[in-house]
Amino acid sequence: MIDPDKKEEDVRETEVSVTEDGKEMGAWQKLLGCTWKTPLGFLGVILTTVSITLIVLGLIGHLSGLIANHYFAIFTFLFLPAMMLFGLFLIPLACYFRRKKWFKDSLLNPENLKIDLANRHHRKGIVLFLILSVINLTILVLVAYEAYHFTDSSYFCGVVCHEVMDPEYTAYQRSPHAKVACVSCHIGPGASWYVQAKLSGLRQVKAVIDGNFSRPIPAPVEHLRPARDTCETCHWPEKFHGKKIKEFITFSNKNQTEPSIQEVALRIGGRNPVTNDFEGIHWHVSRDIKIEYQALDNKRTQIGNVKVTRPGGITEEYAVNAEPTEEGTPEEWRTMDCIDCHNRPTHVYDDLEQVVDFGLSSKKLNPAIEGIREDSIAVLQIEYASRDEATEKIVGDLLERMAKRHGNDFVTKNEKEIVGSGSFLLEAYLNNIWPAMKVTWGTYRQHLGHQNADEGYGCFRCHDDEHKTKFGKIIRQDCNMCHDEPQ
Repeated sequence: MIDPDKKEEDVRETEVSVTEDGKEMGAWQKLLGCTWKTPLGFLGVILTTVSITLIVLGLIGHLSGLIANHYFAIFTFLFLPAMMLFGLFLIPLACYFRRKKWFKDSLLNPENLKIDLANRHHRKGIVLFLILSVINLTILVLVAYEAYHFTDSSYFCGVVCHEVMDPEYTAYQRSPHAKVACVSCHIGPGASWYVQAKLSGLRQVKAVIDGNFSRPIPAPVEHLRPARDTCETCHWPEKFHGKKIKEFITFSNKNQTEPSIQEVALRIGGRNPVTNDFEGIHWHVSRDIKIEYQALDNKRTQIGNVKVTRPGGITEEYAVNAEPTEEGTPEEWRTMDCIDCHNRPTHVYDDLEQVVDFGLSSKKLNPAIEGIREDSIAVLQIEYASRDEATEKIVGDLLERMAKRHGNDFVTKNEKEIVGSGSFLLEAYLNNIWPAMKVTWGTYRQHLGHQNADEGYGCFRCHDDEHKTKFGKIIRQDCNMCHDEPQ
């Protein structure tokens, strides 16, 4: 008896193994034929072809500058290459499944994989395979190169995760480091930190997709790369800086025209070229000195014990009777570096009264209008539901306050001046306030100086006359250590 199933299988094998002109197909022809005769293989060919075509068009649009959109870049550099590789994977997978189903012999049968260079069809197949491989690899290398630069760009960091990063990106764009790429400080040189940052970024992407992220976003100094690997590639504490004059200009609600001006000479320090001693404020980051401390809260506004290791290995530990460590704060020693004082070196937000005083000093707020300072501060303190609402109402709210203070006739006469002042306040608001991210005045403060010492920020965290060694030596709160009067 003849097995019908066996006969049908032989017929199918004959159909696959013979070309239209009756000639027997070679192994490579059989292999390539698999890609077109199964839905899985056809899908792989379509995915690969379409992806490569769109990638080439996307590269042309990106490199020529015709298309500048972050979603387009993500689609070109991340999504399409993944689809291309997936399609390339489906093609041999489809061949394997087809041969397992229709032939007695596996795809791994040596007879089916034999390459005969004397066979013209085999040589053509090899040449075709090499050409397609070179084209695919070239496209993938170009895409990988552009994807690397795109994902390392400040534009990618600030715009792709717009809702989350908009406050930080806005502050960055108007900072002294606006021309420095984000990755230069947040990642630095070397492959290990790059990989670590990208893996960490996957968790952040998931948090953004889930909507499960902190508002406002924290500044996790414990996760940053040591400043000596990043900051000190441009800034060199060993270089002597001497003194720098800093000027503080303030007004009051009672006197908007005559500012109070205070000048101090900051002892920036560094290594003195005459004495060869490391002095001044930057003594804290001297390579001869190692300062370690224990933070008692996540914002580092409370500092516990402090250790100072001097040349020769001599270590002094300054203890303090402080409150218990805040829950969630690891009790570990941190080595002090640039970020412990310059905690907002790029993402700097304005102080409310300082930005209004700057407006008076620069005449963007007309100091001749009585009450403009007080009303400006009051308007900027209004808790608008959104930035769009603030854009619509700030100028009008200032006009209303001026009308209550001086009357409608005064507002009509000085409308141009008041509207100009309102525009300045709106700009200040949009540079500093994001209700959706719970970012408002004072959300992010600096540890430089001691203007916010009452809230635990700045130098007095350690220089409080309370950190003492067991021998009674203290960390002094001496003004002349860091600054004096200009000469």
